[in-house]
Amino acid sequence: MDDNNQIQEQEDEILENEEDTYTLEWLSLSLSFPDHHGTSSAGSNNASSSAASNLASATIRMPPPPYLYYSPLVSVNTLPESGAPENRPTPSLAIPRPRRNPTGTPPPGKPATFPPPYPWAGDRRCIVHTLTYLRSQNILVISGDGKCKKCEQAYTIQYNLEEKCTEIFNFIHDESDMNDRAPRMWMSPALPNCLHCKESNSVRPVMSDKKKKINWLFLFLGQMVGCCTLNQLKYYCKHNSIHRTGAKDRLVFYTYMHLCHQLQPQDF
Repeated sequence: MDDNNQIQEQEDEILENEEDTYTLEWLSLSLSFPDHHGTSSAGSNNASSSAASNLASATIRMPPPPYLYYSPLVSVNTLPESGAPENRPTPSLAIPRPRRNPTGTPPPGKPATFPPPYPWAGDRRCIVHTLTYLRSQNILVISGDGKCKKCEQAYTIQYNLEEKCTEIFNFIHDESDMNDRAPRMWMSPALPNCLHCKESNSVRPVMSDKKKKINWLFLFLGQMVGCCTLNQLKYYCKHNSIHRTGAKDRLVFYTYMHLCHQLQPQDF
C-alpha cells in the first residue's frame, strides 16, 4: 500500500508541474502582445499582473478525449482483437426496376403475329404490304372511319391508292430539305369536309383503342399521321426498330418515311 501511495503522489506532482508550465507559457504569450487600446506601460503591467493572478487561481481543463467512431451497423461488443468487425450486417439493396422492352419484339406471352386487321396490313404490328403486292391482289382503294367534330357523324372515307401515293411521293421528292422534321402540313393536316353538315376541315380519323389495329395506310394516304398521339407514334417506331426519342415532328417524319419504304422499298 505504501508503494502505491508513493507512486500516486509522484504522478500528482508531475501533473501539477505540467499545469504550472502550461500556465507560465500561456502567460508569457499573453504578455508578448502589444496593447491595442493605447494605454500606458504601467497600466498594461497592472492589467498583466491581475490577469496572471486570476489565471493562477483558475483551473486548467484538459482537452476532451477523441470520440469513439460509432457505426450503427457495427457493435463495439462484437469487435474482435484484430479490430475487424464480425458478422457485419449488410444494408438491404433496392430491387432494380425492370427495363422497358427496347426492341420491337413482343413481350413473353404475346405472339409476334396476329390476324391482319385490314387486307392491306401485314400479320405483324405496324406493317403494310408493298404496292406491288397490293396491285397483284387488286387492292386499289383504301378505306377508313372518320367522325365529324361538329355534328359527330361517323362514316367511311375512301382513298385511291395510286393517286394518293403518287401525290405523297412527289411531295417528298420536291421537299428534300425537311431536315428530318415533318412540315406544317403533316403536323396540322387539312381534314376532309363533312358530307353531312358540310363543315370544312372537320372530319378526324377514328383511332382504334388497340394500337396494333391502327389503320396506318389510311392515315398515310389521307396525310393524317399528325393526328396520332405521341404514344401511338412511338408505338409505330418501336415495332419498326426506329429511334423513338424526340419531338413529335421528328416521329411524324420518321413514320411517313418508313411507310414510304414499306410501300416502295426500292425508292425509299
